[in-house]
Amino acid sequence: MKQFYRASLGLCFFALLLATSCTSPDKSAAVLNDPLLFCATVKKLNNVVLENNFPPMIASRNYAYATIAAYEVVAAGDPAHYQSLAGQIKHLPALPKPADTANIDFHLAALLAFTKVGNAVTFPEGSMMDYYDELLHMADSLGMPEKKQQGSRVFADTIAARILAWSKGDNYAQTRSATRYTVNTDSGRWVPTPPMYAQAIEPHWSEIRPMVLDSASMCRAEAPPAYNMKDKNGVFYKSVMEVKQIGDSLTDEQKHIADFWDDNPFKMNVSGHVMFATKKFSPPGHWMNIVGIAAKSAGADFNTTVAAYAKTAITLFDAFIGCWEGKYKYNYIRPETVINQHIDPEWRPYIQTPPFPSFPSGHGTVSAAAAETMTSVFGDKLHFTDTSLLEFGIGNREITSFRNAAKEAAMSRLYGGIHFRFDNELGAASGRKIGELVVSRLTLKK
Repeated sequence: MKQFYRASLGLCFFALLLATSCTSPDKSAAVLNDPLLFCATVKKLNNVVLENNFPPMIASRNYAYATIAAYEVVAAGDPAHYQSLAGQIKHLPALPKPADTANIDFHLAALLAFTKVGNAVTFPEGSMMDYYDELLHMADSLGMPEKKQQGSRVFADTIAARILAWSKGDNYAQTRSATRYTVNTDSGRWVPTPPMYAQAIEPHWSEIRPMVLDSASMCRAEAPPAYNMKDKNGVFYKSVMEVKQIGDSLTDEQKHIADFWDDNPFKMNVSGHVMFATKKFSPPGHWMNIVGIAAKSAGADFNTTVAAYAKTAITLFDAFIGCWEGKYKYNYIRPETVINQHIDPEWRPYIQTPPFPSFPSGHGTVSAAAAETMTSVFGDKLHFTDTSLLEFGIGNREITSFRNAAKEAAMSRLYGGIHFRFDNELGAASGRKIGELVVSRLTLKK
């Protein structure tokens, strides 16, 4: 699928070259302002994130800073229609304005800024710099004047440097050395789950500086029901039994939904004494793909596409901070653990339980948040086919609206056996509040 995507993109650019070759010696404008090129650039970062096994909340950080850098270039190049995020994201300082706009191609500069920041916030070192050089080579081969190439690169690097300097104040580095999580074995508390029995991921993520939220707890999910396996008429007991009953009788459609939204970046497979991992992109990577597909389906231009990515990435970033604050506040037990302890010690969910507390659902929270911001950009009636999972051998799903997609993503966790229904529903309610807050507080397009 990746090869097909690259081939299709190459054919698109080749056609554009043919269309412009008889009219101008500088063919760069018709290629560099194609939104498909920006989508392909985001996919480059998505691949780096996938290949190097970034957990979902860290992936959201990678996408947020890279897309903001690209957006700030767009806003500088089109100030009549786009507004800088400086002063809207309260701690983002004013960014430099270009002195010589005639010698900057803002589409190329946006691509370069995205790539430079994406390279800096991921690893291994230099993972995206070959692509950075490819973009410059593309501009040169298309006949862009040397002075414009240089001006574009300098402005892109200036914006990238400012965004990276700002990013260093978000407390990420400090949380790398924070104290490890101590498992609480009291009844109803989260404990590591099979097959890896891995330690809890990112217990200090709520200490990361949010972009739009006033605090990590601002849109905290309503408290879950109390753990109680003795009251068979209680909400908790019924919720446990619902997970098991659904998991034991999944339809093909429910399995497809669970597989499609699984988005496990590091699944551990066990076959006898052999263990091996398989990788997919995580929930924010899936939603970044959806942004690109939606932009193409809507016929969005380059600047609108960049703005949609940035707005969605910011939302995902804050949604993970808010969700993770709730996860480690409530420290809630996973369905698999309860079922193994009280009903069937051999029971396993359809998809693999990730290594962190159950409540609220991460996918339920961030998907609902992303759906609100994407609806604000593209409307609530855009219908398209999500082909994101084809590269992993999983069939497409039809998206009738972003909000419906978010509901399906949340339900997928119940079908997969890794969340209670209330994890999903209360998480989604929290996510919607976060998305609505982003929409109300940030103005990108004037």
